[in-house]
Amino acid sequence: MAEVVGKTVDEYVEYESGELDFSFTFLHKCAERFGIDIVELLTGENPHLSECTLVRNGRGLPMKRRVGFEYQHLAFNFKDKISEPFIVIAPFIEEDQNAPIRTSTHEGQEFDYVLEGNLRFYHNGHVMDLGPGDSVYYDSSMPHGMYATSKEGCKFIAVVVKG
Repeated sequence: MAEVVGKTVDEYVEYESGELDFSFTFLHKCAERFGIDIVELLTGENPHLSECTLVRNGRGLPMKRRVGFEYQHLAFNFKDKISEPFIVIAPFIEEDQNAPIRTSTHEGQEFDYVLEGNLRFYHNGHVMDLGPGDSVYYDSSMPHGMYATSKEGCKFIAVVVKG
């Protein structure tokens, strides 16, 4: 499993023992490896809708998988998804502003669309600043990461398309 999630055995043990908090990428890779929906991994419940699902404003499945970041899964009841749509709220963290951007990788592609605030985005050696209405679509198997650059944080839509 350490190999599956791209961690050393010692790092993996720290995650499993609760010393480190799981990132979305970590959980996504585990769910893919086990052949289950990430929602089942998080809640123990299988998504059961197959034709349509409605999620009202603010009623997505909440996830806190990265320090300060808040995720709301917008299709948690839909089974056999080919993508994972989220509303993400990235907080402004002063220490991030001059530090290297923390990156992750996972199979597939991703689409991010900024709703509010500003976001610094990194993809495979390239840095881009995004504002409201800006979007980026990318190969998520390449190193990528982001952080909010506006004091009020950044709210964006993220759609992870499975590989």
